[in-house]
Amino acid sequence: MYNETVARLTYRALLGRRRAILLSILPGLLILIAIAVRAIGGADDRVTEEVLGGFGLAAMVPLIGVIAGTGAIAPEIDDGSIVYLLSKPLPRRTIILTKLWVAIAVTMLFTTVPVLLAGMIMNGNSQQIAGAYTLAAAVASIAYSAVFLLLGTVSRNAVVFGLIYSLIWETLFGSIVSGARTLSVQQWSLSLAERVAADGTGVTSDVALPTAVILLAAVTVAGTWYAIRRLTVLTVAADD
Repeated sequence: MYNETVARLTYRALLGRRRAILLSILPGLLILIAIAVRAIGGADDRVTEEVLGGFGLAAMVPLIGVIAGTGAIAPEIDDGSIVYLLSKPLPRRTIILTKLWVAIAVTMLFTTVPVLLAGMIMNGNSQQIAGAYTLAAAVASIAYSAVFLLLGTVSRNAVVFGLIYSLIWETLFGSIVSGARTLSVQQWSLSLAERVAADGTGVTSDVALPTAVILLAAVTVAGTWYAIRRLTVLTVAADD
């Protein structure tokens, strides 16, 4: 279910100079914000929650997921180079699963590490806040990677649709509109973070933990399954 050649090509595509710069902007900004917050106001649990939740989890994680998830396959489909992989004797599920693993690894690297560092800088993991949001970022990275990888197989405007979802649904509606929160990866991942954080913190979710786990697993599995089907259809079209 994992192919080293596919992984190497995908890592090279995702970590090329331009995309690596894009991936580094938001994590770098989060670290700078954390340093400024600590220098100006000292350690503050509430501010740490607002920064890690409002910027880190609500904005940075889904946006990096868009870059890594769509970037793992969409450019190859757009420029036709995917035919190179499809011409090889590789099961289509192996191609998708390998690209998914790479997208998850890259997304986690550029989200969990800066979230943990920022939390440690701002409050030294007081009340387990940094650890809770790091877990949420890791879990969300898996679901976002599957969703945006799928999006990369179904649309030539995958990045645009991914940005719309990230900025409007997750960042705006997912944070403000109560009904939308139950259908938000952000809220599902926060449910796990709530279990890790100490009682009395502001790390809370509108979704119960069992429901959140089921929904996270369902979205990840369904997105991966349908991406495999889409790549199979693309194979038939290319052969025709």
